[in-house]
Amino acid sequence: MALLEIRQRTGWLFVVVVVLHIGLISLQAKTGEGVPLLRAWIFGAFAEVQRTTDGGVSAVKGTWEDYFALQKIRRENEALKEEVVKLRIALQREGEAAEQARTLQRMLQFKDELPFTTTGARVIGGSVSTEFRTITLDKGTEDGLKADMAVISPQGVVGRIIQPTPRAAQVQLLIDTDAAAGALVERSRAQGIIVGTKTGYRLEYVPSSADITVGDKIVTSGTEGIFPEFSGGIDGQYPRGFVIGHIRSMQRGAGQYENVVVEPAVDFTSLENVLVVLTPSAGKAAAVSTSGSDVPVERRTK
Repeated sequence: MALLEIRQRTGWLFVVVVVLHIGLISLQAKTGEGVPLLRAWIFGAFAEVQRTTDGGVSAVKGTWEDYFALQKIRRENEALKEEVVKLRIALQREGEAAEQARTLQRMLQFKDELPFTTTGARVIGGSVSTEFRTITLDKGTEDGLKADMAVISPQGVVGRIIQPTPRAAQVQLLIDTDAAAGALVERSRAQGIIVGTKTGYRLEYVPSSADITVGDKIVTSGTEGIFPEFSGGIDGQYPRGFVIGHIRSMQRGAGQYENVVVEPAVDFTSLENVLVVLTPSAGKAAAVSTSGSDVPVERRTK
């Protein structure tokens, strides 16, 4: 056992002597450039360590910088998204303002073409009931509005005032089931009664001998008292010649036409501005042309 330990120690001593010998030789030996070989080896080893360390640091630094750059890009993207939303909202507002301006311009032009006095009013409310179709205007008796005055728009007849207050007025729409108006077929001059049906109209009391067909335009007759059994707007309250709608379908009966369905000319779901006819007995006084035009062409005398 002691002999084995001596041999191991001798072996380690030999290794140490060899290493020292190689080191002494390296100190004396030089490279082609005159640099000691041991120094070149040591420099090369440290250079590799530095290269590896620098590479790791650069990688960490690059990752860190990329992370912050990505966060910056994300913030910029969020800001751009918010800006896009704001621009879209602004564009919608501008489009709405432009459309409202065009609507008001058409309304003013329409008002100037009428042969009677009117006043503009804005729709500020509507009935939520399906039984009674009404709207509320932002003008009332303080502005000269009275019960039974006709309400119109550039598209056609809207209805009549049924309940005015000092600063507002309730309007019964012509499509209300209790509303009616004297009407005639513009092409053939056949007369009848328009009755509201909640969503549209029905043309009644048209004899089967009358000349009517699908697509015919129905306008107000402006006639007073031709059907005394009706009171909801019949007695000359609506100006003569204003568009009510077009015949959508019909059936010929034994003595008169049946189920004559009329499509309204006015979109009652999108009413914003209307005109109220202030001239008394407008149906009797207005001489509105009903041939070839939806709106009157005679201008009001000043």
